[in-house]
Amino acid sequence: MQALVCAKMSRPFATAPLVVPVAHSLLPRHLRLSNLPLPSLTATTDTDIFRRRFFSPYNFRSVPGPVMAGLGGFDVIGDGGSMVQDAGATALVIAGAYAFVSTFDLLSERKLIEQNLSRKLVHILSGLLFMASWPIFSVSGRARYFAAVVPLTNCLRLVIHGLSLATDEGLVKSVTREGKPEELLRGPLYYVLVLILSAVLFWRESPVGVISLAMMCGGDGIADIVGRRFGSTKLPYNKQKSLVGSLSMFVVGFLVSIGMLYYFSALGYFQLDWVSTVERVALVSFVATMVESLPITGMVDDNISVPLVSMVVASLAFAY
Repeated sequence: MQALVCAKMSRPFATAPLVVPVAHSLLPRHLRLSNLPLPSLTATTDTDIFRRRFFSPYNFRSVPGPVMAGLGGFDVIGDGGSMVQDAGATALVIAGAYAFVSTFDLLSERKLIEQNLSRKLVHILSGLLFMASWPIFSVSGRARYFAAVVPLTNCLRLVIHGLSLATDEGLVKSVTREGKPEELLRGPLYYVLVLILSAVLFWRESPVGVISLAMMCGGDGIADIVGRRFGSTKLPYNKQKSLVGSLSMFVVGFLVSIGMLYYFSALGYFQLDWVSTVERVALVSFVATMVESLPITGMVDDNISVPLVSMVVASLAFAY
């Protein structure tokens, strides 16, 4: 008997859940968490649902979530089991995030690493590690909201200390440019809000959120590090940004995006045509780099402009 997956399909294919046969690499792992026998997986058929891309006839397929088995659409892990898994994953990631930032605080305090470099490494790595943790959450539809609790916790922490309701000099030094508490309510706050937005809206089901976070964390983060050290040649239309910084943002943003897409694709969350995907990621990286290079930082923070532009372009490119 072939495996059946009850998929909650979004526009434009269906307005109600559909049951379609699909071979999913994650399904056997989740079935093993229950006492259900392992069904034999069949190859995907013509009933598979494909999302159309905007710019070409190539397709990318998003494995529907939550993954559910059987004609009745019962969660193979069970509501109770999935909630325990998600709560545990949330606690684990929050603890890991706190330990991660505290480590850089300590390194900065002991002068083992420059404060500005510490701040940028936290900017680059914290968002990417958060995104990399998504697979440890369950296949439940509520999993994305549990994951969003992690940046939400940091959001509340930034607001409390940004309003000086509490003091934490280590936090202020590790994520702000000038060491002022009110800075927490700008760039750092925008950063965690984008993490929440990407987790809730896109989650593991679309390349859009993955690419947006990769450009904000990897691309924009490395541009500042490289630009400050080697950026002697400034852009003709923005003397605050350098040519080498912009080039590094394009290259690193592109590579990190491809790497994270491969990570989620290898785990079975979506399937991509890689030739077409490389072209589209390059397009997103180019547009995001051009926007980051514009002299608009005083009006719109890079932690807003870069991810939002990346979301728009990636959404068009992948027709999400």
